[in-house]
Amino acid sequence: MAPLWILHVLLVLPQTSLAAYCHGSPSKNAKQNLNPIYTDAPRFVRSVVNGKLYTVGTGEDAFDIVHVWGKPYDWGKAQGQLLGEKAVKMMDAVWEYLEDQVIEAINGTVHIFKPWFLKDIADFGLERALDLELSITKKYSGSYFYEEAQGISDGSGLDVQKLLRIHMIGELTKGSCSMFGAWGSSVPDKGSLLQLRALDWSVDGPFKDYPQVTVYHPSDPKDGHPFANFGWTAWFGSITGMSSQKMAISEIGVSFPDSTFGTESRFGTPFTFLLRDVLQFDKTLDDAINRIANARRTCDLILGVGDAKLGQFRGIEYSASVADFFDDINMRPAEDWHPKIPNVVYWGMDWNCPAFNEVLGKQLTKHHGNITVENTIRDVVSIVQTGNLQVAVYDLTKNVAYLSNAKASYESGPQYAYERQYVRLNMTELFTEIPPEHRENNSNH
Repeated sequence: MAPLWILHVLLVLPQTSLAAYCHGSPSKNAKQNLNPIYTDAPRFVRSVVNGKLYTVGTGEDAFDIVHVWGKPYDWGKAQGQLLGEKAVKMMDAVWEYLEDQVIEAINGTVHIFKPWFLKDIADFGLERALDLELSITKKYSGSYFYEEAQGISDGSGLDVQKLLRIHMIGELTKGSCSMFGAWGSSVPDKGSLLQLRALDWSVDGPFKDYPQVTVYHPSDPKDGHPFANFGWTAWFGSITGMSSQKMAISEIGVSFPDSTFGTESRFGTPFTFLLRDVLQFDKTLDDAINRIANARRTCDLILGVGDAKLGQFRGIEYSASVADFFDDINMRPAEDWHPKIPNVVYWGMDWNCPAFNEVLGKQLTKHHGNITVENTIRDVVSIVQTGNLQVAVYDLTKNVAYLSNAKASYESGPQYAYERQYVRLNMTELFTEIPPEHRENNSNH
C-alpha cells in the first residue's frame, strides 16, 4: 500500500472529467457463439446439515450449485461447511485483488473507484474505509445479511469482517453491463418473457475462478421464498438471479449518465442487498417497483426486473434522487442510437453508450418476432460482445435459466463468458430440491 502522504498528494491533483459518452465499440469481426448448450442434470457431491453441494457443466465449464435450508445463519453455515477452504481462498484472493486495484487507481492506471472512496483510503486506510462504508449502510440493510455472513465465517473459518468489507465492492466500483427484456410481439410465443443479464466486470480478478449458484430454501416464510443467486463462492449479495416467483433481475453500472440521473449518495441500501431483497421477498413486479421506488438508494445504475406471471419487464433509471421506470413506450435515452423496439426494453453497456446500444438494438431488431434463448446466445450477446465475466439468459415463462461464465485462470479456450458454453438450469427442479435428511435451525442467531 502506498504511504498516506502520496495518496493525499495524488488526490488533490486536478481530475480529468469523464467524456459525455462511453468509449469503444463492438468488434466488426465478432463471431457467433455456436457452442452446444449443456443440458445434463447437476451431479451430487455431498451434503451437510442444511446444505447440499452439486456441480454442473462439463470439464472446464463446470461450476458449483449450493442448496441451503433453514434460517439465514443456517444458510451461511451450510455454505461455509460445504465450501470450507475454497471460501477462504476466494475472499483472500478478492482482498488481494482489491488492494492491487487501489494502488493502480492511485497511480492513475485504472479508474474503477469512486473518488470519495479513494479519499477515505487516504484518510483512514483501506480496511477502515470499508468499515466506514459498512457503518453508513448497515442501518439500511437487513440483519439477515449479517447473520448469513456470520454463518459462513463459523462454517469455514473465514474472517467475517473481511467478508462484509468485500461485499461493499459494488457500491465503490464501476462496471459496464447489458440487459434486455422481450415479450409479446418480439418473441415467438406471445405470452412468454425472455430476459438478459450480461455482466461486464473484472476478468483479470479472481471472480472467474469461483462461479457458483446458491439456491436458498427458507424454512420460515418471514425469510422469504425460494430464490437463486448467480454469483461466486461465499458471495451473498445479488447482481444476477431468479426467484421461485418467476422473477429475475438485471443490472448495469452507469459511468456515463446524463442530467436526468441527479445525485448519488453513500447513505442507503447497498444495491446488491436491494436486488437480493427483490429476489428473496417480492412476489410481483409491482412489489419490486414499490421496493425500488421507496428505497434509500445510492449510486447510478440501470436495473431490470422481469415477471413472467405478468409477462412484463421494466427497466429502471436508478440513483439516490431518481427512480424512473421504463417500458417499451417511454424507454430512455431517446436517441437515434437507442431506438424504441416494440415489446423490448434494452441497454448496451451503459446509459450514454451509442456504439453498444446501436449494435444491441440492431441485433434485437433483426430477430424481432423470434427473439429466443438460442438466438440471444448465438447472435445477440456474442455479436454485441457483452458479458465478459458472466451471462444469464432467463426464460422466465418456462422457469429455465442459461448461464455462462468467463474462462478461469486454470482453463483453456475462449476467454469471455459470451464466447463459452452455456449451462441450462431447470429452476423448477432447483427450487423444489429435497432437503438433506438431517436439518437443524439455529434460531438463536
